[in-house]
Amino acid sequence: MRATSQENMPDMRQVEAAIIRVQQGEQESFAFIVDAFQQPVYRYCCRMLGNRQDAEDAVQDVLVKAYQSIRGYKPTVSFSAWLYRIAGNHCLNLLRRRRMQGHFLRVFRPDTAAAAGPEQTLEERLYSPALEAALGRLSLEERNLLVLRVFEEQTFLEISAILNITPNALHKRMERIKRKVRETMQAEEGISWNGQESAMSTKI
Repeated sequence: MRATSQENMPDMRQVEAAIIRVQQGEQESFAFIVDAFQQPVYRYCCRMLGNRQDAEDAVQDVLVKAYQSIRGYKPTVSFSAWLYRIAGNHCLNLLRRRRMQGHFLRVFRPDTAAAAGPEQTLEERLYSPALEAALGRLSLEERNLLVLRVFEEQTFLEISAILNITPNALHKRMERIKRKVRETMQAEEGISWNGQESAMSTKI
């Protein structure tokens, strides 16, 4: 089984210690933060932008922005949430400027090159032309929420910190997203939502 995003996260105590050293002027300690978060941030950017080259450029920009802003970081939220907020804002700005909505749907397709496993089998059940049509009607912000929840496996509390939305409002927004997806899928070729809803609920 493929390791989950949460299992791949670094030891946050070591991360926080490295952050303190960087804030105190020990610039070389930022290399530890880069090593710890480069792959998770790249994965996130790749899923947001739907293009590996764009994601490679984006992750470098995100890490530079993080370094430039790190003195303002305070552990009132997790560093992971703080960094995902920077990455999310950067990717959303790119998507708006470049009008990459058509490329964005790649995010919601399983990686055919990867070995099939339980998670990929579930994803294959979720993806269909009807679902793609439904996802195409979501705003970029709504899709960002789905990427964070479904692929990056962030908790609602973490997403609340990343997007600066209260948990209550976040739950309501997720319900609206699920309703929009359900209504569109039901209209597409008369597809039944019942089987898809069960699988989607497992992820969301």
